[in-house]
Amino acid sequence: MRLRGKAGVPLIVGALLIVGCATATVKLTAKDPGVRHGTAEAGGPLPGLTSAELEAFKVTRATFQEVENVADGLGPRFNLDSCGGCHAQPAVGGSSPSINPQIAVATKAGATNSVPLFITANGPVREVRFKFKDDGTRDGGVHNLYTIAGRSDAPGCVLAQPDFKREAARNNIIFRIPVPVFGAGLIEEIPDTAILANLQAAAQSRAAMGVGGKPNRQGPGRANASSNDGSITRFGWKAQNKSLLIFAGEAYNVEQGVTNELFQTERDETRSCLFTGTPEDHTRLGASTPIHALSDVTKFAIFMRFLAPPAPAPATPSSVRGRNVFMEIGCALCHTPSMTTGRSSIAALSEKPVGLYSDLLVHRMGPGLADEIIQGLAGPDEFRTAPLWGLGQRIFFLHDGRTTDLIEAIEAHESKGNKQYPPSEANAVIAQFRALESDKKQDLLNFLRSL
Repeated sequence: MRLRGKAGVPLIVGALLIVGCATATVKLTAKDPGVRHGTAEAGGPLPGLTSAELEAFKVTRATFQEVENVADGLGPRFNLDSCGGCHAQPAVGGSSPSINPQIAVATKAGATNSVPLFITANGPVREVRFKFKDDGTRDGGVHNLYTIAGRSDAPGCVLAQPDFKREAARNNIIFRIPVPVFGAGLIEEIPDTAILANLQAAAQSRAAMGVGGKPNRQGPGRANASSNDGSITRFGWKAQNKSLLIFAGEAYNVEQGVTNELFQTERDETRSCLFTGTPEDHTRLGASTPIHALSDVTKFAIFMRFLAPPAPAPATPSSVRGRNVFMEIGCALCHTPSMTTGRSSIAALSEKPVGLYSDLLVHRMGPGLADEIIQGLAGPDEFRTAPLWGLGQRIFFLHDGRTTDLIEAIEAHESKGNKQYPPSEANAVIAQFRALESDKKQDLLNFLRSL
């Protein structure tokens, strides 16, 4: 459109508007790209397994996915009825899936459970721990969501669920979501000396950024450690478990209520709700083949040991730049990009690089993430550095699954201290993250979603 001003000068309004739009500076805001789509690139066996090990992987993967009933040892109290139900995203061995199976299992086989308000169809699979007992002493244990009462395969069982409403009103509950177990065998084979050497190698840089960290172990520069032999523990949100076998045995007993050769005692000994002898899972001495003679717990450990780490997405210019940002602002001070396994009796695990993005140490995270739970030497505000491999296809973040947004998860690492807890060790790193220009921040997010 052409108009004329007072002096008869033509005004090309449309063109000026176009030019104005073209020359205006548009400020971009970094955004979590979201769960990476496409092939899972996870859930398969380690490369280099022998034919016998591959066959064992197939058998044990099937066991990991089995659904248990009361005759198998499910209950009396439980959170879910299969390992594979919790560890499902983006493939078997992963973390919490998009559709929560804890909704359907509440009333499965006629069970009379009510679904707690904090368990939702599109929310994460959760276990519940109580911070304190009624007498004020520490609790910290898992209080299962459901019981087998009312199930058709548990006739006569009468058992009440915990009073979650009461405990929530007392601010006495915390949540945990499943940790992925991809590449767990490689993590198991990292020597204690490698973990400690990594801690020492970055000591000066860590100190400059206010980052500490310890293995869960007593002594100078301690990790979370076994109270028996002093070795570094490394599995779980607080690095509380030493080995995959212990990790599996505890989970089978705590999450599904199945007694086993490592954890022989029923979690609830109400006689009307006990239908099988203990241990319900055990070595099958009369089996026709060695692999079928193994207990389920041993099979779970073998599956996790032979499970390959997730493959990252192909690198892009943005993700390459983002990796550099990751290093520059100090993320790698805790999320160590790689360590190496020691010499293993399993060739596929022996002296291999492990791109886990974790130092396997526990760090003080401040009151914002503190959960009041003590496990081993890991205190109520301490958590293991979560491995980041596979992050691109995870849905829920942080120990309690409180967010699906990667930016929110990163910023939750920042926490000012209070009278009870010191500031988060990540504060200086998060300050640098927040100071990034939007394009650099986006590159970093793209890199993390490529893992």
